[in-house]
Order: sequence, then structure tokens, then C-alpha cells
Amino acid sequence: MIECIFTLDYEIYGNGTGALKDLVYEPAERLRDTFKHWNARFVTFVEVAELEKIEACGADSAIDLVKRQIRDLYGEDFEIALHLHPQWCNANYDYGRWELDAAEYNLCTLPRTRITQIVQRSLAYMRHVVGQSAFTPLSFRAGNWLFQPTQTAASVLAENGIKLDSSVFKGGLQRGHGLDYRLARRNGYFWRFNSDVNQVDPTGPWIEVPIHTEMVPCWRMATSKRMSFGNSFGLTAKRAPQKVNRALDFLRIRYPMKLDFCRMTIKELTSTMDRVIREDQKSPTSYKPVVAIGHTKDLTDPQTVDAFLSYLQTSGIRVATFESAYPGLLHEAKRTTECVLQECNEAKTESEVLE
Repeated sequence: MIECIFTLDYEIYGNGTGALKDLVYEPAERLRDTFKHWNARFVTFVEVAELEKIEACGADSAIDLVKRQIRDLYGEDFEIALHLHPQWCNANYDYGRWELDAAEYNLCTLPRTRITQIVQRSLAYMRHVVGQSAFTPLSFRAGNWLFQPTQTAASVLAENGIKLDSSVFKGGLQRGHGLDYRLARRNGYFWRFNSDVNQVDPTGPWIEVPIHTEMVPCWRMATSKRMSFGNSFGLTAKRAPQKVNRALDFLRIRYPMKLDFCRMTIKELTSTMDRVIREDQKSPTSYKPVVAIGHTKDLTDPQTVDAFLSYLQTSGIRVATFESAYPGLLHEAKRTTECVLQECNEAKTESEVLE
């Protein structure tokens, strides 16, 4: 069984440029209207560290519109999830420009006490925005997908009530930041994990539901639609060593193409799902959550999203959120754990007999 989970990273550009109204509020409104037309919902990964700083510094008058939009999305059953770019937490705003703290770029490399401060502060702001003091998001996505080294950050997030991650994109590699999700390619559509997000642990407390990717020749990434986004290959405004690292990341025989509903054409989106459907026909009883990603700042073609939702409805594929999928994920994970434990017990019994 297939379900498609649309996830939206709700943020301005990574260097702090851009206006909230243009890059966050208006694109999210268009997407919200489109999904409501199809009686569907998406997961809103709200970059709360960014929004808190913008509000505290009075840097953008549209912050009130954005906060009201988040409350409205929450009230209309769009899932609100936690997204964190921790370099915003110590950001300074001078003469109309942001200076972000590059030393805190990867949450996972920070000391445990600092991770705890950032997570708890972000959750407090999120509760303030949605107007619910007891609110805790189910799901998390790391800034720039950096959820390695996993153990400490996952532990802190779990202690604060978060249970599911969607940072991994199988085959992902960022040498400059120590991100390497190539080992995750051997995993399924979702898996339990503990101290390493790449490593399946049937008894782990976390569930990983990765962004859906396909390994494609690198030239497949250079479509006209993707190239219309100025930093498609992540090389803009970077220092020379960073540019070299990113170029090396792309110089591979095959590269992971994310299921990106903002950057892909309708043909690319439907072709990807057609392949998932063919795979599902071979194992129709197994649950297959397919996670699509988009960014508010990238939504220039809502007509493609509308056409893709139409395709999914015609194909009989339900649009879900992590919250609606979670009971099924738990059930499947429990069944998998029981199978693994049974196999271990049988192997142990067989060993004892041989002795």
C-alpha cells in the first residue's frame, strides 16, 4: 500500500535574504488552497529559529502574517513539524543584513547542553505561535538534512517528545558537513533507529521516514526547471573549499534525485510514482510511505502540484501526513521487530541444539 506524504520546508533563503511575504506566506497560501481543493493536507516543517529571530529583531513586518498562517494551518489539520537551522540562534541583524553563526551550522555537532537549549527554545516559540502550551510536534527535519552524528541530537529531541525524523535522503553525500546517507540505500521505505540514522535498529525508539529519492545520472539533475533556481547545485556564495566539496559531491556516476514537487516537472513526478506503483504491485501488503519535499521559497509553479494531486487521486494513492501515518508506521515497525526477534530466537535455539 502506498501513501504520499508532502512535506514543506517553511523558510526564507539559507543566507537570510528574502522577504517573508514573498518566500513564505504567499507560496504557503497558494499551496494551502491547492491542497484544500483536493481535501488533502501537507506537513509544514516550520523553521522556528529563523522566525523567532526575525520577530525579535523586527526585521520583517510580515512576521505577524506568517504566525497567523501557522496557527490557521494548525487549526485546519495541516501537520506542524519542527525544522531547525541552528545558525539562526545567534544571528545578528545589522543595516538590513543578517549575519548567521556558521559555528552552529550542524545541530548534531554541538554539545549536548547547547542542543538542549536550542531544541527547548524552539519548541517554546512553536507553542507560542500555535497558541497551545502543550503542543509538541511529532516530526523533525534537520537543517540542510544534517542529522549526523545522530546519537546526541536524537536523544535530546526524543527527551522532548519528538518521535519521527525525515532528514535522510538515501544516497545523500555532503563531504563538507560530514553527511553520508549512502548506507541508507539498503533500508526500506521507513525503519526504526537508535544512535545512527543510517542503521536499522528494530528496537530503536525513533522512526525514520526518508525523503524519497532515485539514483540517477548526474546530468538528469540539470533540467531547465531546476536550473532556473539560481543555487540548484549549492555552489552560489560559497568559499572555494566549499565549492570544491560540493562539486565532488556531484561528480558521481549516479546522484540522488529527491522527489521535489517544487523543482520537478509533472512528467518527472508521475514517472517516479509510476515506478513506485510497479514495485507495490509486487508486494501490495507492505506499507510504502513516499515522502515528497518542497520549499516555500521554491514554489513558482503551483499548477504542477495541482496536476500531481490529480494524478495521485486518479491512481488511488492517498495523501497522508506523518501524524495520520504514524499508527500504521508503529504497527508495521512492531511486526518487523517481532519477525526479527523470532528469527533471532530460532537461530539461538538451532545453535543450542547443535551444541
